[in-house]
Amino acid sequence: MSHISLPEQVPGLIALATQYPETAGPLFALAEAVLRGPSPLSAGERELIAAYVSERNQSVFCRESHRATARFLLPDPGLIDRLGGPEGTQAAGEKLAALLAIAEAVTQGGSHVTPALIERARQAGADERTLHDTVLTAAIMCMYNRYVDGLGAWAPEDPDHYTAIGESLGSVGYASR
Repeated sequence: MSHISLPEQVPGLIALATQYPETAGPLFALAEAVLRGPSPLSAGERELIAAYVSERNQSVFCRESHRATARFLLPDPGLIDRLGGPEGTQAAGEKLAALLAIAEAVTQGGSHVTPALIERARQAGADERTLHDTVLTAAIMCMYNRYVDGLGAWAPEDPDHYTAIGESLGSVGYASR
């Protein structure tokens, strides 16, 4: 049950954007710039980071939406599911595992990103822009997670709903929202 009046059966950020269109444009433009703009990280890798952060923040709508989008965009759609398996983040490879450790630190607070985490990522091949884009992706996802969940926006239970969201976001991105 949402904490404010939102359109019935309209999920997550979409409901908030519908109810408050004056903030929708900037929020979707930010998502488009960070998750689809130029970056050494692929759109699929950024979606994977977004899903990982949303999992850490226990944000069901965001987690499932970004997991579905990562599945759609990644060359190996099963990677997102293997992160929760016995290999953990190592399933993603050394570099992406190091970036996910940084993203997880961001969920705890910016000061939790330590020089050791940054050095691990550098040693795995992350450059300045990759580090920047990882922290920014994690930071905006924390904001979106808290926005959606803080207002109690509806999160569908049907996995097919998220598959459709993932296909849409993977195909057309965020700017057309």
